[in-house]
Amino acid sequence: METAPLKSFATSARTELIREVSARITAVLAQGSLERVEQPSAVAALERAIAATGGGDKGKSHVADKVAYTWFNRIVALRFMDANGYTGIGVVSPGAGQIGQPEVLATAKRGQIDLEVVKRSNSMTITGLLSETRPPRPGVDAQTEAYSLLLADYCRFWNKTMPFMFEREGDYTELLIPGNLLAEDSVLSRSVQVLSTDVCEDVEVIGWLYQFYISERKDEVFAGFKKNRKAGADEIPAATQLFTPHWIVRYLVENSVGRLWMLNHPESCLVDQMDYYIAPVDEETDFLKISSPEELTVIDPACGSGHMLTYAFDLLYAIYEEEGYTPSQIPGLILNNNLFGAEIDPRAGALAAFALAMKATAKRKLFLKQPVESNVCVIEPLSFRSDEIDVLTAEQGGDLASQGFWNQFENADTLGSLIRPDVSQIVFAKGSLERIDAENDIIYSGTVERARKLIRQAEILSNVYAVVVANPPYMGSKQMNVLLSQFMKDEYPNSKSDLFAGFIERCTNLAGLRGAVAMITMQSWMFLSSYEKLRASLLTKQRITSMLHLGARAFDSIGGEVVSSAAFVLANVPSGARSSANMYPGTFIRLVDGTSEAEKVAALGTALESTAKDSGFHLASDADFTAIPGSPIVYWLSEKMRSSFSIGKPLSEVARLRQGLATADNNRFLRQWWEVAATRTKFSCTSREEAATSRARWFPYNKGGEFRKWYGNQEHVVNWENDGNEIRTFGIESGGRPRSRAQNTDTYFSPSVSWSDISSGEAAFRRYPPGFIHDSTGHSGFGDPTMLDQISLLLNSKFVMEIMKVVAPTLHFHIGYVGLVPVAEEIGELSTDTVGRLIETAKDDWDCFETSWSFERNPLVDQRSLEGGNFD
Repeated sequence: METAPLKSFATSARTELIREVSARITAVLAQGSLERVEQPSAVAALERAIAATGGGDKGKSHVADKVAYTWFNRIVALRFMDANGYTGIGVVSPGAGQIGQPEVLATAKRGQIDLEVVKRSNSMTITGLLSETRPPRPGVDAQTEAYSLLLADYCRFWNKTMPFMFEREGDYTELLIPGNLLAEDSVLSRSVQVLSTDVCEDVEVIGWLYQFYISERKDEVFAGFKKNRKAGADEIPAATQLFTPHWIVRYLVENSVGRLWMLNHPESCLVDQMDYYIAPVDEETDFLKISSPEELTVIDPACGSGHMLTYAFDLLYAIYEEEGYTPSQIPGLILNNNLFGAEIDPRAGALAAFALAMKATAKRKLFLKQPVESNVCVIEPLSFRSDEIDVLTAEQGGDLASQGFWNQFENADTLGSLIRPDVSQIVFAKGSLERIDAENDIIYSGTVERARKLIRQAEILSNVYAVVVANPPYMGSKQMNVLLSQFMKDEYPNSKSDLFAGFIERCTNLAGLRGAVAMITMQSWMFLSSYEKLRASLLTKQRITSMLHLGARAFDSIGGEVVSSAAFVLANVPSGARSSANMYPGTFIRLVDGTSEAEKVAALGTALESTAKDSGFHLASDADFTAIPGSPIVYWLSEKMRSSFSIGKPLSEVARLRQGLATADNNRFLRQWWEVAATRTKFSCTSREEAATSRARWFPYNKGGEFRKWYGNQEHVVNWENDGNEIRTFGIESGGRPRSRAQNTDTYFSPSVSWSDISSGEAAFRRYPPGFIHDSTGHSGFGDPTMLDQISLLLNSKFVMEIMKVVAPTLHFHIGYVGLVPVAEEIGELSTDTVGRLIETAKDDWDCFETSWSFERNPLVDQRSLEGGNFD
């Protein structure tokens, strides 16, 4: 789908609608306005809404933004329905073969008004306006006022079918209909141009429009992150909405919903329409048994505008059809039994419900005459006063568990589907409502209505499903507000670093035993040490059945290296429930090299066709990952590379790996060696004691530095006079604690093998002779000099470079990462002659430059290298 016109339309529409709605708010609230006279209750509702969101300009701005989006939603929805012939008459679109004004207005001019839709009083007003027998409101032309009345009544009409999209009678939203909808370049007119009949063939367009509409708000939120602002309920929806490309949606749904059906019905022809389906490598027997389509329940716990659910609808429809169900029954059965969604953003949730209604209508033209409500649930913040809780928990004696149940959704607009309701309390809660209903207690009627909503939310989030599919929100802990951050620490300690990781855990809770979890997330959980416990849990309680390792640039809509991602499918099969015959390998396809969606799709097709490693196709089991320290998901590693971890010892057991000195003020304590007096510098101390008695002030300092193997990066000296007294006491002058950290001082001045903490590519390992103090970022290993030579040879090998990609997946090469490198016993048999020559060659090269303290002269002026002794 060509998205550039959609983006241009959605972003400009937002600006225009906010401006128009703001103007209407000013007009409606003016003293003596016609609306105050004719619709006082609606005006009062508007004033309450403004007051509830901060009052004054802040409240007006908040309401303008909300209502602007409401009208954008409705204009887009009506245009989509017009284009597909679902409205019967063009509500926002011209008639067939016509241009200009909406068909509903053109027919009204001819005296044709559908009284089943338009109220009789409004019909008379419209007729009077269009026949010029009734004057319009001040400042509004007759046609615009007539069309506003028509549009409001059509919205009320569709409220009966889709209340989530169209306002109720008396809602203040109808007071704020934008005033220029009939203008030549209005949002209404442009919606018809951009949302052509061809574009409206696919309900996916709804999701794209939503993402683009909120893109400016998303930019504002991310700009706030750069200023250390945190995300709360108002920011999370904009910051985390990301429309999933259709090919990724297909992979996820086909390899979860489709896979479960194929495992249960291997003879099914469903496979013929699943282009991204990855068939099991071996015949599987340990899977969720599905006897009928109704049992194939699917939830998206962060459903956004419903893209996952709409494609699941397509696949489920094919399954029902194959099983011989009556076509007219299938849409209702799917919406009733199979598809569930949860979302914290009411606007996105409304679009998801609308998208499913459109899917159903496309299959059954009369669906909107007898609609079936979808199971898309907007998770609302709900809380109850103490007296209300007393009434609701009376039968349980007001126990704490019951009280907690009724207020668990107090911060639902921030926590959403991460809330895990207590299933046992739902039965008690329902019983309480039945009792209150029986008593017909009018005082608590409002309480009952809110309680019913809460129970529905709790049921959606406590049920278990055959399939859980999601593109969850991505947000690191640094962007979370205090409430969300603490919640993650308390409830999701293994995945607290990012929301997406918390959702991985939550989705596995929502899937039943042997059910499927299909997700696209950032790839960081596969490798980083902060997710080690999460990986350990997943590899114990779930099995990875397939994965597309996408890397960067999987989303053309966001571009660049912003998000590196992986799409994967898990089977909820704990290791204890698996027999040895059921330890099936998973299929992993490496697509990280593609620089666009198109390239990744093409590479996926090649891999599925060839199933060869050089095409990116790999097989690996969970046991392959648990055999490696930290259990990184390094599916591409060969068997020999994996076995090296079990055969060899970790480097941390072979050499003493240590961090060094952190001065806390390098500008004060460090110099380059040529900046200080040679008489105050000591280059060859072999111990702290020797350095302390040398009376020198400056000593060689290993600070890490640029990529350089074997030898070099010896430029700095540190003030370690009097055994570092000035550094050690730095910060205590004013009664504070030392700011510096003189750690592992027993290794100072000892020979070492060292490397830099940060590298933009591979790590480089160097040998340092005695005499150096090492820095906290000049990580070092210590031991017998011969052994250090042998370790240097190993660490600079191609083998270790590949191992480092496994144990150190970021730009940092911490001691903990390097310490995991496996060292075979045979290392003692390595000849030190080779490493000696390599070190000497690297030293000769280093000494060719004036920055080396062993520099003598530049090779270019070495007379032995010049013919005839001159440059002629």
